[in-house]
Amino acid sequence: MPLKGLDRLFCVPRPSRRLSETKMRKIVWLVLTLPWAVMTLRYLSGAAVYGEFLHQTGDAGAWLLLLTLAVTPLRRIFPKTKWTAFLVRNRRSLGVASFGYAFAHTVAYLVRKQELQYILADAAQAGMWTGWFAFAIFAALAATSNDGAVRLLGRKWTTLHKFVYLAAPLTFAHWALTVFDPATAYLHIGLLAVILIARAATARRTHVPSRP
Repeated sequence: MPLKGLDRLFCVPRPSRRLSETKMRKIVWLVLTLPWAVMTLRYLSGAAVYGEFLHQTGDAGAWLLLLTLAVTPLRRIFPKTKWTAFLVRNRRSLGVASFGYAFAHTVAYLVRKQELQYILADAAQAGMWTGWFAFAIFAALAATSNDGAVRLLGRKWTTLHKFVYLAAPLTFAHWALTVFDPATAYLHIGLLAVILIARAATARRTHVPSRP
């Protein structure tokens, strides 16, 4: 799609227009949470099995994580486009939604295992402790992804949220180490590498708020 087309698609009207920022944010959250609702309802109703739900929530969380990390390099490459401005405005929502899918993924696993001894035994494996460390970091980031936390933490907020660059590799390591065929996980690791390289390569081109 041409960039002008993307601008029209992602153009967020000003409050003086038909849609306010608040209403647009609600629409964004509806779009982000609707797949989660469908996945959860299908799982709870028995239409989807455990493995399918785990796979779907894990994929969705990973895709949203990659998109969240891609916001800064995309904005640097296309600094004057409305669609990248839209992504910047909704970056926190993307990150929190990514954690939401990871949370559903984790809860399903815990309910399936039930007993602490089995959970702890699994946690000793590299494929699992990488996931737990990533989850702990993302929980802290999601809990502080609000204006109140930004004001309270000040400059420490940015320092804290840079831990996403540790959590992201751990997330994809967890994926690669826990699936039978890690090819798709390796593909996403490659995409993560491209995003991080693009971020570093564009760092001096223009200033974008340094939040992940």
